[in-house]
Amino acid sequence: MQVGFGRGFDGGKKINGVKVHLGVDKYGIPQAIDVSPANVHDMKGIIPVLRELSSKGFRGSALGDLGYRGKRLAKAGWELGVTVKAVARGRDGVFIPTGICWVVERSFAWISNYRRLKTIFERTKEYLVAFIELAFVSILSRRLRRLVIEGGSA
Repeated sequence: MQVGFGRGFDGGKKINGVKVHLGVDKYGIPQAIDVSPANVHDMKGIIPVLRELSSKGFRGSALGDLGYRGKRLAKAGWELGVTVKAVARGRDGVFIPTGICWVVERSFAWISNYRRLKTIFERTKEYLVAFIELAFVSILSRRLRRLVIEGGSA
């Protein structure tokens, strides 16, 4: 049994510990989740997410920020049938929502409301991914309940 998973420090994002990589649909619902040590570059960290998306039948374009550009990632995406398109989403350090790219940021904001996910205590990668999935189940069930209540009273 694995005792713990790797952690690191990303100097650019000032993150100590782990990074969560999400592949979401246009509504912000996760289709693929992976975590990696924070010192793993985004281009390497997203490849397991692309593999999971591809195994679920996704083909086409995946949008990401400018951290997801380069020949190595383009080749990995091409082999999986996924085209990775890097989109500039900010200027001078200010986030500017561009098209549908803000959806993944909203998904990260949703899970940031969960105390258990603010500080990562999990000893294994699988447990952390499971807690992220549980957070999204909670989020989506509340959204669904709200739709049913609003729809029933109209």
